[in-house]
Amino acid sequence: MSSERTEVQVRPGVESDLDALTDIYNHYVRETPITFDTATFTPVERRPWLLSHPEDGPHRLMVATAGDSQRILGYATSSAFRPKPAYETSVEVTIYLAPDAGGRGVGTLLYKALFAALADEDLHRAYAGIAQPNEASVRLHERFGFRHVGTYREVGRKFGRYWDVAWYEKEL
Repeated sequence: MSSERTEVQVRPGVESDLDALTDIYNHYVRETPITFDTATFTPVERRPWLLSHPEDGPHRLMVATAGDSQRILGYATSSAFRPKPAYETSVEVTIYLAPDAGGRGVGTLLYKALFAALADEDLHRAYAGIAQPNEASVRLHERFGFRHVGTYREVGRKFGRYWDVAWYEKEL
């Protein structure tokens, strides 16, 4: 397992990653309640999302690639928490992994790189909403110092049922 981790590289996301990032996200749209989007996206539709995460500033996109192949294993983002100006020092963070990339430490590497990149930004808190149940995501966030601050009960409906979202926060 450790050799797999050393082969993983994390870097800022770039426009040429868009097709692979869209494919990863669409897997979660189609197959899971992890995102509450219910219709898949084309890369053209996802382009504004990618462009809203520049290489500097508080809203970042970090991509994990597999060694020499450069196959994208997943990505992490920090995005605006809410649009109003008083929320500028808060970000919402998230991770999406390729379906075969879980359990290999990729999420840990992504969050390490993301939080290192954000260390010099004027940020106060990071928030993560985790559709329940998702024990792997809860463990990852708690490992990075997030604490549970509340749960929205049955806040989203997907696949014919309602889902809770647990909210976590981390001081930056």
